[in-house]
Amino acid sequence: MAPEPLRIGNASGFYGDRFDAVREMLTGGGLDVLTGDYLAELTMLILGRDRAKDPRLGYAKTFLRQLEEGLGLAHERGVRIVTNAGGLNPAGLAEAVRALADRVGVPVRVAHVEGDDLTARFPGALAANTYLGGGGIAACLAAGADVVVTGRVTDAALVTGPAQWRFGWGPEAYDRLAGAVVAGHVLECGTQATGGNYAFFTGHGLRRPGFPLAELYADGTSVITKHPGTGGFVDVGTVTAQLLYETGGARYAGPDVTARLDSVRLTQDGPDRVRVAGVRGEAPPPTLKTGLVRVGGWRNEVVFVLTGLDVEAKAELVRGQIEDAFAHAKSRPEEVRWELARTDRPDADTEETASALLRLVVRDRDAEAVGRVVSGAAIELALGSYPGFHVTAPPGKGTPYGVFDAVYVEAASVEHVAVLPDGERVPVPAAGRTRPLEPVAAPPLPEPLPAGGPVRRVPLGLVAGARSGDKGGDANVGVWVRTDEAWRWLAHELTVDRFRDLLPETAGLTVVRHVLPNLRALNFVVNGLLGEGVAAQARFDPQAKALGEWLRSRHVEVPVALL
Repeated sequence: MAPEPLRIGNASGFYGDRFDAVREMLTGGGLDVLTGDYLAELTMLILGRDRAKDPRLGYAKTFLRQLEEGLGLAHERGVRIVTNAGGLNPAGLAEAVRALADRVGVPVRVAHVEGDDLTARFPGALAANTYLGGGGIAACLAAGADVVVTGRVTDAALVTGPAQWRFGWGPEAYDRLAGAVVAGHVLECGTQATGGNYAFFTGHGLRRPGFPLAELYADGTSVITKHPGTGGFVDVGTVTAQLLYETGGARYAGPDVTARLDSVRLTQDGPDRVRVAGVRGEAPPPTLKTGLVRVGGWRNEVVFVLTGLDVEAKAELVRGQIEDAFAHAKSRPEEVRWELARTDRPDADTEETASALLRLVVRDRDAEAVGRVVSGAAIELALGSYPGFHVTAPPGKGTPYGVFDAVYVEAASVEHVAVLPDGERVPVPAAGRTRPLEPVAAPPLPEPLPAGGPVRRVPLGLVAGARSGDKGGDANVGVWVRTDEAWRWLAHELTVDRFRDLLPETAGLTVVRHVLPNLRALNFVVNGLLGEGVAAQARFDPQAKALGEWLRSRHVEVPVALL
């Protein structure tokens, strides 16, 4: 007799997500495991600075406050909790959870996972954490843990670990593990799977989308859904969008397995239910991704408001005045960047819509070079620059910024350890078999639509959805369509050259296109668009969250039959 499916939910997609989600997920319907993803590249910098101030910190403090109520609710309902909120200090958070349990009178067994912290190997790094798999989580659950706290694991490990525990999968159950990875990738960003940040959001009542859950089966298939009566919606489109989020090629590598995204098949399985099947897996690579976070230097920013007439001349004047001030300072900032956003329009009926924004961003390794040098130069212009001079906020002293780098270490060199509720330390072996990560040969494209039919110049987004995101300094843009006919058009229309034409900011950068026919999708990876990563804030949209929406807004010739 097949075992019952594992009902595994998500209550956090990032550090700062909806506070009430833990309670909502625990009270809204049946669950076996509740997960929470609190870590991102920027979060590691934030936690690193916390730990530098107080070595007892370095974890997501919000999680503890959520557990003040959630711990008792989970205990009453028999729900296990698995989270990476441990950040840079999983042992510290595990101890804090035990203290909380004692204080609120809830008998829980707490375990944690160690081994991801490789900071000692990388001098100069504020934090260096490798992405572990789900084996440590599985060992903790098997030992009876009610709460499992980890540091840096892959986002999908929060699902693969409980799946290995429930179904007893061995390390070479690649297809089943890959199915769990795909389910985990869909769940990891919370309400992005239930209509949040979704291209075709209109008409779906997204005031308060519910958080997602997966019914995961022993064969690796799953159904993505949500609790009854919660907001938002789950359909093939919302799941497709999340599958494309922050991914690259068809091989999606992790420490447990390499999942083949080109094998995923999605079908609507009823209202708010999408079945995920057909996922194939391969042996994981021999190396583990490791994120290095360091302080890159100091930055400052001033945004000048240019209202009404002569916007270009006003911008030229203030740029020249600031540059003169820099020339007379002890040292000019190492990097000075100006961006003029023409948000103004002629004959505007409000002052705001009559105004453009001129953004000055400076960076330097020395805090003094971006402090008084910049704020003083801006303030001293208040009565001697362009007419209508003002700024959006008073200039400040400058702030430190972080840099994220990804390196790879041999998996066998990492000591992955499950620390069980009784304190026993259990080593978790690295994958026995590995396979170097190689690109997948481009699949055949569908037959193009017949040439010569009528077309209309309209925004691409009338027929295509998109979702974009960041991976270090790179950005990805996943683009998909909802019908086979539209796929026949998109696959031939949106080439790398066409992509660059539509998004001129990508010109001169390496752009790689990956084709995913089962999803009717193209995934573009733009190398270096985000500079040194989100923490460096090198770009107007530092995480490329809206890059896909910019692409959808660009006008292209679309066959009338598709509109």
